[in-house]
Amino acid sequence: MIQSYKHHYPTIHESVFVAEDADIIGDVTIDEQSSIWFKTVIRGDVAPTRIGKGVSIQDLSMVHQSPDLPVTVEDYVTVGHQVTLHGCTVRKHALIGMGSLILDGAEIGEHAFIGAGSLVPPGKKIPPHSLAMGRPAKVVRELTDDDYQEMERVYQSYIEKGQYYKHNTGTGLQF
Repeated sequence: MIQSYKHHYPTIHESVFVAEDADIIGDVTIDEQSSIWFKTVIRGDVAPTRIGKGVSIQDLSMVHQSPDLPVTVEDYVTVGHQVTLHGCTVRKHALIGMGSLILDGAEIGEHAFIGAGSLVPPGKKIPPHSLAMGRPAKVVRELTDDDYQEMERVYQSYIEKGQYYKHNTGTGLQF
């Protein structure tokens, strides 16, 4: 379902795959070749949400804001299954592992990797090019070339998969 909230209607590039059972509401902008997967909810009813190019927000994820704390997800970010992004910023080429929670005012640096099941508390800054994990998330090491290759493989595969679903399966919303 795609719907307005108080005169704000989502702006979604025509190349984006949005699963039929995803909900996108209000002041939300999604750029080209991104994908919003099954049962994901993106509510732009408190502050804006901006999602860049080539981003995947995978199944059962939730994106929401707090007053004066918009959500920004920059280009080529992978957001794993069952992730909550709340009033936070995720910089380019980051990967947020399955089941993670990224809370108000947190910032995930460019090319950072958040391990599955992690909790990034309010206001926490995860530096670029690092692996952080745990509850609360702590930086455990710098990323390796293998990490970067895997992160690129994942976001590229979701761009391809999203485009396949959009054009071949009949399961996505059309704009």
